[in-house]
Amino acid sequence: MTNLTYAELGWTRHFATRADAETLHPLRVSHVHRNGVTAHSPEGPQRLDTPDTLPQLAVGDWVTAENGAVTALLDRETLLKRRAPGEDAREQVIAANVTTMAITSSCNADFNIRRLERYLVLAAETGCLPLILLTKADQCNDPEAYVKEAEALSPMVTALAIDATDPLEIKRLHPWCRAGDTLALVGSSGVGKTTIRNALTDDQAATQGIREDDAHGRHTTTSRAMLRTHAGGWLIDTPGMRALRLFDATEGIETIFADIEDLTHACRFRDCAHDTEPGCAVRAAVETGALTADRLARWQKLKAEDIRNSETLAQARARDKGFGKMVKRAMAEKEGRKGKG
Repeated sequence: MTNLTYAELGWTRHFATRADAETLHPLRVSHVHRNGVTAHSPEGPQRLDTPDTLPQLAVGDWVTAENGAVTALLDRETLLKRRAPGEDAREQVIAANVTTMAITSSCNADFNIRRLERYLVLAAETGCLPLILLTKADQCNDPEAYVKEAEALSPMVTALAIDATDPLEIKRLHPWCRAGDTLALVGSSGVGKTTIRNALTDDQAATQGIREDDAHGRHTTTSRAMLRTHAGGWLIDTPGMRALRLFDATEGIETIFADIEDLTHACRFRDCAHDTEPGCAVRAAVETGALTADRLARWQKLKAEDIRNSETLAQARARDKGFGKMVKRAMAEKEGRKGKG
């Protein structure tokens, strides 16, 4: 890769108003390794050590370095993150300083409204532009029907149905990954992310197809990387995620479900659960057909999940301990009643 300017590396106005790149000499992380990172500056790429005292770094981060080691992480413009798998309430960073999040699905059984809404909430919470990419358009009788259904999820959404194997179709993505822009590919495995990555960059990662019986994919990308695109910007490819566990996503949920959030302000009671309470504007909208019961259920599920997943480990343990005490107390009372009988 030839030497690049800071603007070409993605040094946006967000960073320029906070620091002088020529004085700070920052580097942008392109790969995260087990014991370090690879980062780029106008002088070229460098392999850097990462001290344990630093926060978890993500592909796309801007850092400063000295003597072959990262010294500081610069404030992020955007950060894609999720709650890590397991029960320890850890945050897992996905990518940083992303301009557009390309949510990749396909025009077949992989198309899933619930999953798309989760990614849209993540984009809204982060401040990224959401772009829904629907692959396998050449294998579908009516790809525009999928486009309309995807764009109906939020006024923020642009959706494209493409044949990822067609170079002319791939060029439709260039406006989202021009010089200074960073496009992150997220979504399920096997829907064409690696094919898109290969077409947009000089990288030639191996690809695997979707299983025809259930449209589920096989993992191809196994690590995150930031690659230069033919359009001049950057592409961050991410491994397929089996589960996107949201947390600290209140604002994102409110943005993507703004229609329901607006209705809640017209409910008679401020603490309305939108179930059987009188004067519930949300339930009234369902009854008139202005709001579907499915969309209401998805909103309620995401809000409950966000609250649960946003608990710290200490809070989760305290809740579980409190529940355990309640069960023991209830069992003791039950045995006491039996004894009196």
